[in-house]
Amino acid sequence: MGLENAPFSAAEYARRIAKTRAAMEKAGIDVLFATDPSNQAWLTGYDGWSFYVHQGVILPMEGDPVWWGRSQDANGALRTVWMDDDKIIGYDDRYIQSTTSHPMEDLAKRLADMGFANARIGVELENYYFSAKAYLALSAEMPNAKLVDATALVNWQRMVKSPDEIAFMRNAAKISEKIVRLGIELARPGLRKNELVAEISRAGILGVDDAWGDYPAIVPLTPSGVDATAPHLTWNGEPMKSGEATFFELSGCYRRYHAPLCRTVHLGKPPQDMIDAAEALTAGLEAGLDAARAGNRTRDVANALGAELEKIGIKRSGRCGYPIGLSYPPDWGERTASFRATDETVLEPGMTFHFMPGLWLKDWGLETTESILIKESGPAETFCDVERKLFVKD
Repeated sequence: MGLENAPFSAAEYARRIAKTRAAMEKAGIDVLFATDPSNQAWLTGYDGWSFYVHQGVILPMEGDPVWWGRSQDANGALRTVWMDDDKIIGYDDRYIQSTTSHPMEDLAKRLADMGFANARIGVELENYYFSAKAYLALSAEMPNAKLVDATALVNWQRMVKSPDEIAFMRNAAKISEKIVRLGIELARPGLRKNELVAEISRAGILGVDDAWGDYPAIVPLTPSGVDATAPHLTWNGEPMKSGEATFFELSGCYRRYHAPLCRTVHLGKPPQDMIDAAEALTAGLEAGLDAARAGNRTRDVANALGAELEKIGIKRSGRCGYPIGLSYPPDWGERTASFRATDETVLEPGMTFHFMPGLWLKDWGLETTESILIKESGPAETFCDVERKLFVKD
């Protein structure tokens, strides 16, 4: 179908491919096979729930990229990618979940036909979507090629967002604000958690005005009480209870772009240690936002946060942020830099992060977070505008 259905312009895709090819050249890669669906979408516009089978984008050093995948999903590529139809290749369904053959056999033949039988082929080894079996099968079918680890090669090129990408994230942020406010508004003793999440999910898909809601890369995380001491529990059918805190870890999603936002609500009077922690966390966020300036390093943000938390005796050792933008399940992070004391990544204008210093202590959990944009000058901008505090409902 070409550019009429792709979410970005030809110039934007040309910029992305040029950046990726420069990284390929530096790594000594002749052709890249990108399986991460976020990387596929970033390079070609492909968008479909087909990442449970083998598929990917073939990017040589010259010419347009090629989308390769299951034959029935090639129709989805025809509807979403910016390239001409002859750059879409489908493999036969006999390879799907077969015990006698593997889709990499088809990929190997395609790569050989393109002249890459003896090439250095970049593959994303540390990736949810490229299995150990895929690596072994591709290696066996291409004995004269060299498979090179290209994990996160494309991801690093995605870190600095274009103005159009930032606009998509602003739309996602509008939805994030809406659903976090809704969760806080609806929270009350006796309300079943699945009913609460149903309303949040409905509101997220409805979106805000013309910003329609897509499915987020992570489902709503809304644990309560002791369950909130674990950061990645989802929900259940139990009623909310007085005397418990619930955190909402949510994100709106627009055209696959995210802007996560977390807030915590306590039903009834919270314990003093939670009140103190919430105030320190807010101070830490503000210090971190001030440190999140172009030219500083990711570690500076983590250290600014940590200094405020340590004033009340909380030593938080884990990372407290990661890049965000375009993503698919099971994660909305870009899996590159991190806000932590040992990370030396230099902050650049246009980088976007989820500043995520959640506290998961012995008896309760507390999350107050922001999606942020690194500016040309000054402290980081927050995408959302929801008061940073522990919300209390008597």
